Amino acid sequence: MAEKMKGKGVIAGVAVGKIMLAGQNLDGYLKDYKPKKKAEEKKIAADALVAVAAKLVSTIEDLNKKDMKEQAAILEAHRMMVEDPAMSGAIDEQVDKSGSAPRAVLDAYESQAQVFEQMEDEYFRGRAVDMRDVGKRIAKYILGIKEPEIGEGKVIVAGQEIEPSVIAGLPSDKIAGVILGQGSTTSHAIIIAKTRAIPSIVGVGDAIEKIADGDPVIIDGETGEILIRPSDEERAAYDVKIKKQEELKAHYAQLRALPAVTSDGVKVVLACNIGSPADVDAAKDYGAEGVGLFRSEFVFMGKTDIPKEEDQFKEYKAAVEKCAGHLCVIRTMDIGGDKPLPYIQVGTEENPFLGYRAIRISLQRRDLFMPQLKAILRAGKFGKAGIMFPMVINVAEFKAAQAMVEEAKVELVHEGKEYGEVQLGIMVETPAAAVMTPVLAKYVDFFSIGTNDLVQYTLAVDRGNAQISYLYNHFNPAVLRLIKRTIESANKEGKWAGMCGEMASDPNAAILLMAMGIKELSMSAPSIPKVKERIRNISSAKAKEILDKVMEMEDGDEIKKYLATIG
Repeated sequence: MAEKMKGKGVIAGVAVGKIMLAGQNLDGYLKDYKPKKKAEEKKIAADALVAVAAKLVSTIEDLNKKDMKEQAAILEAHRMMVEDPAMSGAIDEQVDKSGSAPRAVLDAYESQAQVFEQMEDEYFRGRAVDMRDVGKRIAKYILGIKEPEIGEGKVIVAGQEIEPSVIAGLPSDKIAGVILGQGSTTSHAIIIAKTRAIPSIVGVGDAIEKIADGDPVIIDGETGEILIRPSDEERAAYDVKIKKQEELKAHYAQLRALPAVTSDGVKVVLACNIGSPADVDAAKDYGAEGVGLFRSEFVFMGKTDIPKEEDQFKEYKAAVEKCAGHLCVIRTMDIGGDKPLPYIQVGTEENPFLGYRAIRISLQRRDLFMPQLKAILRAGKFGKAGIMFPMVINVAEFKAAQAMVEEAKVELVHEGKEYGEVQLGIMVETPAAAVMTPVLAKYVDFFSIGTNDLVQYTLAVDRGNAQISYLYNHFNPAVLRLIKRTIESANKEGKWAGMCGEMASDPNAAILLMAMGIKELSMSAPSIPKVKERIRNISSAKAKEILDKVMEMEDGDEIKKYLATIG
């Protein structure tokens, strides 16, 4: 009988393999390292940066040739971290302190990782692992440490945290699953696993220490169950599940080129949420029709000064071009107390989610906002683009942002730079915005509903608080009424409404949203096939019947259970 443990399943599927513990401890290597003079150590570190960057470029090229674009995009972000001039200076400062090149590299990247860890947003906290990964990669190069060999058979990679490069560096035919003791559902290790559809479990905690290197293991990425050293009978039972999941995978692949259209002809655009232009390539493989949310914060992060207009333009232009005629919605920077930057002095806030952030900063910091607006407008010349303003709570804020867009156009004309006409919209993520949508709809080109914040603000529930997480439910009637109001307000004024929060990736929610009249759903790329299938297997008339019944219900859990019974 197997020893059992349980975590949180984040990528569905059953996997069988032997454990490969990830993460090498460098303490012994660092202790044995013999530093030279500080000037020589600085040169050793500088040479390592060049060598590691070159290796990353080569790996990225190989991944792109194999059409593994998501992994390539993540390693491209790592390459930028390696080549960031600010990190080179930080490493030199650490060499002056420790006298050791590998130690200095680790300390410099650890310091930057801690900046990311202070952020409230789970997605950005997950980038701390990337910073440590890059630092460790460079230090290992200096120390001459080679990566462990996999050997025969498939492996299930396990560790408290797993560096993204470990997952990206393993051949797809060798890695069966991923187990993280800690880990975030938005960490790059998990994002890579999603791209490869690798069953994954997070949140095992200290129990992961019970798993030994080489242990045979079965994991179920849907239930979060882990069986260590399973019996033959247990293995046979899971073989049946594995066969079924292979059949389902083949089925979803057939849906990629098909539109998300109901049986009676109502179409919903299924777009993707991205953090970099390279993400578009992987999303298109799942059938994404454009970008519903480009988180532009990544263009601003990891820098010591405001990114120049030209640098931003290159990023936005690349994303717009990759959308190939489909709309690319770029959200202006959503940065504040929970995402600190050295060139934005926000200060400590008791509740950064309700503080000085997003559009509130943009409207007060012309030096930040104007270069971004000009860059997006210029990118709009190369395809269809939209500018989305986050955290808008009233008409005055939208009008102020709209006026700055017009100013940006005037400046571009004076500078002799061409620009395209872009759509202007807002994220509806506060109850204030949702209530005011009948008025806001007269001015905007579109709404995109950000359910992650809208749910927590409406229900007064911190989605990161485990003690009250049971209250966080996007099917709560109060939330559904605000969403319905937003969609109807847009449609009444001839505008379109979309959604870019987690609710958009829920197939059962898609039925209600489509019946409400939503025009676009934007989500993480791997969720697209499931949502598409749900929409294609129902009529709009049936969906409206379901919606009418749901809107009469009084409890979110009741609604969730009811939708789960709908065939």
